[in-house]
Amino acid sequence: MGAGNAAFASAVAAVENGSKVLMLEKTSEDHMGGNSALTIHMRFAYNSSNDLIPLIKFPEEKDKLSEFEKKMNQFKDSVTSYSETDYLDDILKVTDNKSDKKLAIELVSKSFSTIQWMNKLGHYWKPTFDNPTSANVVSFDGKGYGLINRWKRIALQKGVKILFECPVVDLINSKNKISGVIINYKNQRIKLFSKSVILACGSFESNSEMRAKFLGENWRNIKLRGVPHNTGEGLEMAINHGAIPYDDWSTCHSSPQDINRPPYDLPGINKSGDYWSRYAYPFSILVNQDGDRFIDEGETWRGLTYAKTGKAILEQKNQIAYQFFDAKHRKAGVLDKYKNPTVYNSNNLLELAKKIKIINIKKFSRDIDLFNKNISSDIYNPHTLDGRSNRNISPTRSNWALSLDTPPFEAYPVVAGMTFCYGGLKTSINGEVYDKNGGMIEGLYAVGEMLGGLWYNNYPSGGGMMAGAVFGKNAGNKASTI
Repeated sequence: MGAGNAAFASAVAAVENGSKVLMLEKTSEDHMGGNSALTIHMRFAYNSSNDLIPLIKFPEEKDKLSEFEKKMNQFKDSVTSYSETDYLDDILKVTDNKSDKKLAIELVSKSFSTIQWMNKLGHYWKPTFDNPTSANVVSFDGKGYGLINRWKRIALQKGVKILFECPVVDLINSKNKISGVIINYKNQRIKLFSKSVILACGSFESNSEMRAKFLGENWRNIKLRGVPHNTGEGLEMAINHGAIPYDDWSTCHSSPQDINRPPYDLPGINKSGDYWSRYAYPFSILVNQDGDRFIDEGETWRGLTYAKTGKAILEQKNQIAYQFFDAKHRKAGVLDKYKNPTVYNSNNLLELAKKIKIINIKKFSRDIDLFNKNISSDIYNPHTLDGRSNRNISPTRSNWALSLDTPPFEAYPVVAGMTFCYGGLKTSINGEVYDKNGGMIEGLYAVGEMLGGLWYNNYPSGGGMMAGAVFGKNAGNKASTI
């Protein structure tokens, strides 16, 4: 069930193992891929740039190749390792050590071998030349849309069959064994029998009632940084047949988005879920409508904080916040990726605050003066954790503290955008679904967003896509042995 990254990894692994595979996708072929089609990268461990070079697709045109190779030489020199230890440490740090250790270790230890498997199948990446961190230094060729279309081509070539506009309405349970599904295809209910069923149809982020029930009422009307199709039916079906809801159903991935972003995204060429994202907040002064800061904007790299920052914004008055920058930020290039943003400008900071209706202008002014006067260092570098801090304010500021005093000033209104839910089903490392008695539901597997236990409150960027591939491959291999 599903036609995203985890579903395709499952299908291709199973068919390579000799199984006949049918994929069932409730949306149209044009909109296949789910949130996977809107993403950019997978987070995986590697030892050096030498591990990355075979993954990269080089331009075929000679004039483009020459310039590309120059950049690649710089890339090779700048890239350091991102070890399995680094990866596991990041997972445990962002989840407050609550991630299921068995799942986390499996994800980390299988990440690079899974990438190599995908590369052998025909997947390619491109270097992210402007990424200063050691993680996520390569991204999918053609972004997520390219990834999904390659998966489709690979799957079809290997004999996988795909039915689109074919929602599954229930599982077939025969003597506590899942032996197929009931589908609604061309307005007919049809039973399809199989040796196993792999659920890879997303979480409940697109279901307003489930969001309100599990996350809280203030999440009911949130905008989606993702597709509108992940409405939780797969989870409900599995639970109705004995599966166990696992771990943190009360938190989710949500990040800062332009206030005027649409209510959801749909897959398309050269499109990603980050078009509306406003991820320069680690370099900003981020305030609510009262003019108060409410997080440590520069706690660490954006990829380790962005997924919890949306929740912090949602908790503010009117569920809105403002990213403030000045001419120095603009000159440093931290705003270069903001395309057609909603922005307010002024040469006078207090006039700008009035323009966006900051409530307590006097307090805002005092707080900015205090911020400007207590910065620890003159060294500012947005390409490293520069330690340019401000410890004499609350919340503290750990990195990239830059005074807000040089016009013109800019303010970007942002809201929370939700991507996916952290809660899911309890599974083994092979995607086998546990039942209420501690055993397995024979014939049933769950992967992708439906797998619970990995993420709590926060999330490392690219981790979900990698988990989809790793556990999808595992599930496909396991299911094909039945």
